[in-house]
Amino acid sequence: MNIKDTARQLDGAGISAFLRSLPAEPLLLGLGEARHFVGELGELRNEIFRHLVEHEGYRSFAIESDCLMGLVVDDYIATGAGTLDDVMERGFSHGFGASPANRELVRWMRAYNEEHDEKLRFFGFDGPLEYWAASPRQALTALHALLDGPLLPAVVTGETLDTLLGPDDRWSNEAAAMDPSQSIGRSADAQRLRLIADDLVALIGTQAPQLSAEDRERAALYGRTATGLLRYHYWMADASPARWTRLSALRDAMMAANLRAVAEHGPALVFAGNLHLQRNKSLMPFGDQLLEWWSAGAITATHLGDRYAFLASAFGTVADDAPPPDTVEGILSTLPWDHSLVDARRLAEAITMPDPRVSRDFAYFPLDPAQLDMIDGVVFLKFLKQVVELS
Repeated sequence: MNIKDTARQLDGAGISAFLRSLPAEPLLLGLGEARHFVGELGELRNEIFRHLVEHEGYRSFAIESDCLMGLVVDDYIATGAGTLDDVMERGFSHGFGASPANRELVRWMRAYNEEHDEKLRFFGFDGPLEYWAASPRQALTALHALLDGPLLPAVVTGETLDTLLGPDDRWSNEAAAMDPSQSIGRSADAQRLRLIADDLVALIGTQAPQLSAEDRERAALYGRTATGLLRYHYWMADASPARWTRLSALRDAMMAANLRAVAEHGPALVFAGNLHLQRNKSLMPFGDQLLEWWSAGAITATHLGDRYAFLASAFGTVADDAPPPDTVEGILSTLPWDHSLVDARRLAEAITMPDPRVSRDFAYFPLDPAQLDMIDGVVFLKFLKQVVELS
């Protein structure tokens, strides 16, 4: 089989043909990033999403960004409240608000909603996490406010909740990422908050008939975020060798829970790192450890089956870093198009096992040639002129 027979130029027709080739219409179509902050990939992602909205009935977009901050963006594209500058600053985590491609996406989604009755939705699906974690205050207090009623005082009063939470900076202490002794995740206050969060989540079910559909959706988001954050803080205080493996797994489990909620509004395009969206286990060097955990994509696929599809991305030459010809990226670089859409399973059949690529760019995660059969397709960018780190 000629390598060209496994691929086609990346355009709208190719995206639609790819969707028709799948065993089922996906509720979630994952588009992975081999590296963050690649403007050209963000621009292609926007073109793909516009095509999916205009020709395939997609109405939701989800990104690897703070799920609570994402509410700011969703509100803006729904109502136009505030300014675009403010939304880009307050609506994204990880520095993604500085991305020109993300700014253009939000602008386009707002313009679309102004002209159409069937509205687009925006979701962040990461937890409020970096390597450290945010205070659970926002999630807990918002959930407490939504559930205000006669049963609530039996769980906790607002004053008690505020006292137990204390100053936010004791939760968001960045030093706790590398020093578990500086985490308050196993303090008496944190332990009590975990029980309170559990009771509040249980209360959602008992109060569901009096909540609107929007409030039920918000309550579920606040509940899983509060419990997820408190669980993450608990394991930040762990001093065992398994600490970072456990934290990585917990983060992706939080992502997967949010993705299942996004799927209820599907079909949706999901944009995140390849390591988070792939169906197989994720591997990442971390100091002298090799971390291994089940990715959000693997967990999501367990629940959605064929209704979850995954397009990985891969790059050819990045600046002066050209892929060796005997790697997957080197083989794909022989394709005639600058941007290609590759059938990954046909590619796996067409080539003998290539060598893994080792890139000089530490932030780039090359394709694993042994895992091609776990990918539905590859979005391949032949040459990147520039990669810019944003902050």
